[in-house]
Amino acid sequence: MSRIFTPILLSLLGFASVFAQSTEDIAEAERKSGHNLMTFSANAHTGNYDVVYHKLDLAADPTVHFISGTVTTDFIAKEDMTEVVFDLAFELVVSQVQQNGNNLAFAQNENDELVITLPATLAAGNQARVEITYSGAPPTENEAFVIGTHSGAPVLWTLSEPYGAKDWWPCKQDLIDKIDSLDVYITAPAEYVAVSNGVEIPEAGNGTITKTTHFRHQYPIPAYLVAIAISNYGIFTQQAGTAPNNFPIVNYLYPESQTQNEQNLAVTIPIMDFYEQTFETYPFHNEKYGHAQCGFGGGMEHTTVSFMGSFGRNLIAHELAHQWFGDKITCGSWKDIWLNEGFATYLSGMVIEHLDGNEAFRNWKLSNVANITSLPDGNVYLTDNDTIDSNRIFSSRLTYNKGAMVLNMLRVKLSDPVFFQALKAYLADTDLAYAYAKTPQLQAHLEAASGLDLTEFFNDWIYNQGYPVYTITVDNIESGKAQVTISQQQSHESVSFFEMGVPIRLLGPEGEVQDYVLENTANNQDFIIDVPFTATQAIFDPKSDIISRNSTITVTGDYFTPYLYPSPANTLLTAALADGVIAKEAIIYNTLGQRVLETNGASSWDVSGFATGVYFMTLHTNTGTTELKFLKN
Repeated sequence: MSRIFTPILLSLLGFASVFAQSTEDIAEAERKSGHNLMTFSANAHTGNYDVVYHKLDLAADPTVHFISGTVTTDFIAKEDMTEVVFDLAFELVVSQVQQNGNNLAFAQNENDELVITLPATLAAGNQARVEITYSGAPPTENEAFVIGTHSGAPVLWTLSEPYGAKDWWPCKQDLIDKIDSLDVYITAPAEYVAVSNGVEIPEAGNGTITKTTHFRHQYPIPAYLVAIAISNYGIFTQQAGTAPNNFPIVNYLYPESQTQNEQNLAVTIPIMDFYEQTFETYPFHNEKYGHAQCGFGGGMEHTTVSFMGSFGRNLIAHELAHQWFGDKITCGSWKDIWLNEGFATYLSGMVIEHLDGNEAFRNWKLSNVANITSLPDGNVYLTDNDTIDSNRIFSSRLTYNKGAMVLNMLRVKLSDPVFFQALKAYLADTDLAYAYAKTPQLQAHLEAASGLDLTEFFNDWIYNQGYPVYTITVDNIESGKAQVTISQQQSHESVSFFEMGVPIRLLGPEGEVQDYVLENTANNQDFIIDVPFTATQAIFDPKSDIISRNSTITVTGDYFTPYLYPSPANTLLTAALADGVIAKEAIIYNTLGQRVLETNGASSWDVSGFATGVYFMTLHTNTGTTELKFLKN
């Protein structure tokens, strides 16, 4: 008959989800521009050309909800074309379209399309340019173009993810084409500072009423990451990078909180250094990185300049991580959004590990797991219906937290050297860098680096739903041996069994610790493991590395060696005995062999009067005699 000594229950129900809450704040900002259920998808009418270049010549005033300008677009035909279509909100009125100084016929429709008739058929492979002049009040329901105030001063910002770019400029809004290069000219009242992607190019002044600010961005960029902001910003510049790849971090801050936020932003430099050392040089080092303060919660990772509602370390780390995962390599469809958000969330967790240590990182993982498993379902990879609901696209529980913890499980499964080797190769892949990636392409890099077939892992954790609940027993079957039995239930029917390494930690009577990862490939699976001590306690997933909930681990077994605790002892010393074992006599000796205490029938002793040092005990029980040792403080 087996005896139960120490049951351990891991329950995440009561853990305070402080990290999950901060992720929710980030997700809220990133879903802002599409918070309603949306029917927009990639426009089939824009798939027949590649954008080469945009020039945005814009005029805006942060006190007025209005924009006007001319957008020049160079594009290459992918097939013979007689017309070219752009995405543009119907509320914005186009007044003129020109090519080589000649007016072109055009029409706008309620599908938010601008359809331009070309003067002649443009043959596949040929390049053309059109200039679109437009103006109007951008629609407000998607919050892609917003004006507000801070301490009485006006501010204007854009936030186009996922489907908002068309609300303020004519563009090609999909995830198949990146703009090769971009110039943005912003004409605004002279008292304000304007912000956009890339490097500011000095321009001659317009006079005292308005000024034009010019930014040039020469890396590929999707339409949703193009952004502008205007306010009475103060500018705070930091220096980052390692020679020869030095670059500025240019921060645009509200004057009333600039001093405090300069202090908050100091952490950007060590985070940047950590990311560069872990992955590669900052992807846009020829230009800049920076932040622009805006009036929303959370942040948005516009290429080279993240728009920020606040400057907490977690948010700074998250948005900076996107410059690699989201901006350099962008998800190739909204179904794959976890390739942006799961990575950025996990890298912010790695910053906790790097700056605060393993215990803080464990607490971060524990909090994420509690949030993920608060519901029994939910897949990381989106369905078609999911992609028209921005709340689902930017689900903090699934896209952010589950995506991040899946990456953590891959890291544990592959080992640090292999995992990071795979990610470096992914970032360096010439087919993906400054372009788009989908989930199978990440999987291919992980498999190439590890030599593993990860099909089942991705099916279970990315494409399907739920998590395992483990019931584990550890049985001390003989000296130096234990049998571990792992049983599993699944929270969702889409996965019949989660094949994965299950981490456990065994503890012994003298404080011994041994960690194991058992490859669980079948239900009710038995493992015989070598244990150099009698297991008295066990902990499931001691580093909180896997997604599970309410899992239990229990130590059993007839083979049990009594031990004394605590050691060192201060006042009360106790003998740990198996069920049914009774202490009959105890004799305690000092190091000179002198008896200092003798008792009958006791299993606890007051040692407060003992001198500091090592002591020995002969313990007689109804099952035999044991020699023990302890230390007195």
